[in-house]
Amino acid sequence: MSPSKTDGASFDTGIEEVPVTTQRTPFMQKDGDERLRHTGTARANLAATVEEPNGTQQEDWAKKHKHQTVLQQHCDFFDSDSDGIIWPLDTYRGFHRLGYNPLLCILAVLIIHANFSYPTLPGYLPDPLFRIHTANIHKDKHGSDSGTYDTEGRFIPQKFEDIFAKYAGGDKQGITAAEIRRYLKGQRLIADPIGWGGAIFECELKE
Repeated sequence: MSPSKTDGASFDTGIEEVPVTTQRTPFMQKDGDERLRHTGTARANLAATVEEPNGTQQEDWAKKHKHQTVLQQHCDFFDSDSDGIIWPLDTYRGFHRLGYNPLLCILAVLIIHANFSYPTLPGYLPDPLFRIHTANIHKDKHGSDSGTYDTEGRFIPQKFEDIFAKYAGGDKQGITAAEIRRYLKGQRLIADPIGWGGAIFECELKE
C-alpha cells in the first residue's frame, strides 16, 4: 500500500509529488475502531482522545468542569482561586509549579499578560493590573499552533491526534524534543511572530 493511501478509505491523504503530504500523514482510526467517533468535530467541554474518548475522568474532572470550555479548563491551572481572573502572580506561580526557573516565570508573566490581558477584558479600557479574564480566553488563541483548540475554545480531537501522527510517528507514549522542534516548524504560519514566540515559549523553554 502506498504510504499516502489510507486503510479502507476511498481517498489519499498524500501524494508523492508533494512530499510533505506523505511525510506528515494525519491521524486516521483503523477500520472497526470506534473508540473516538467524529474526530473532526469540536467538543465544547470534553478533551476527547483515543485513550479518553469521554474526556478526562480522573477525579471526575469532566463532570465537575462541564460548564467550561476545554480551553477554560486548561487555564484553570493558573486560576488557583477559580474566580475567573488570572492575575500576574497567578501566572508566575503556575509556571513555577510547572518547573520553570524564576527568571522564565517573570518573562512568562510579562509576555503573557502584556499580550493576552486586553483581548479578554469585558470593556474597552485597558486594565492597569493586566489581569486575564477566562470568560473571554478564546479571544487569546494565537496562530502557528496545533489547532487543537478552535476559536471558541473547543477541543478538536483530530488536531490533537495529528500532533503525534504527523510528528511522533503515531507514538502516543510521548514526543521527543527533536519531534517538538519539527512540530513547531511544521505548524509555523507566515508573518506570525507572536504565534511563533508563543509556541516556542510554551514548548521549548522549560528548565
